[in-house]
Amino acid sequence: MGKNKLKKFEEMAEFPHVFEYPYSVLQEKDCPLKGAWRTAVFGNDRPVVLELGCGHGEYTVGLGRLFAEKNFIGIDIKGARMWAGAKESFEAGMTHVAFLRTHVELLPHFFAPGEVSEIWLTFPDPQIKKAGKRLTGTRFMRLYSQVLQAGGRIHLKTDSPFLYAYTCEMIRVNRYPVIAQTDDLYRSGLADETLSIRTGYERQWLERGLSIKYVQFVCEARDEPVEPDIEIEPDSYRSYGRSRRSGSPAQSVTDRI
Repeated sequence: MGKNKLKKFEEMAEFPHVFEYPYSVLQEKDCPLKGAWRTAVFGNDRPVVLELGCGHGEYTVGLGRLFAEKNFIGIDIKGARMWAGAKESFEAGMTHVAFLRTHVELLPHFFAPGEVSEIWLTFPDPQIKKAGKRLTGTRFMRLYSQVLQAGGRIHLKTDSPFLYAYTCEMIRVNRYPVIAQTDDLYRSGLADETLSIRTGYERQWLERGLSIKYVQFVCEARDEPVEPDIEIEPDSYRSYGRSRRSGSPAQSVTDRI
């Protein structure tokens, strides 16, 4: 591990709003904050909103700046990336923003039924070849329904035509109520200040001339969510490497996987 990454981990360990629990501990008992995030971490009774796969925490912090009346938790397994949002929110004194380093699959170990009011998914990997890893897949719908309150909403922002088509079909076949939906956010009239928060990945996609898709729906409890049976054309592009966030698209066109 590089010195810079080690320094970030050391700094995050000192932040009072960053949490991490080893999987070995969770196998024996759930996180002690389960059911108590409002009182034990935030000291209030306001709604709890999650951003899953938060990366650098840009959307978590952006939401926190807009909505002081809610609590926000950014969740990711990549601690070195999360450091940026954790540091920014700490230095800004944002006591209603926190970060949790864990796998999304472990959500029920950290949150009690009904403890979460909303979930944001901002530019997740579409996992074109692995349906079980898609954050809008039926496997994760089962997990989300375990922690979301009745009427709890999910927001997806994505550049991926594949993931958007898959998610819309997943919503349709499972009859989840749709609140808002568009395949071109910035031409739809829906892009208010909340939806106009831009992560590094979103800026990359916009610079490349790609449209941003958005859907918001209610994740109602289902006995067994139905997996969509549909053929979807894979995306014809991929992300730049981490060191290259802008510029023209790569010369060769390959499926993003």
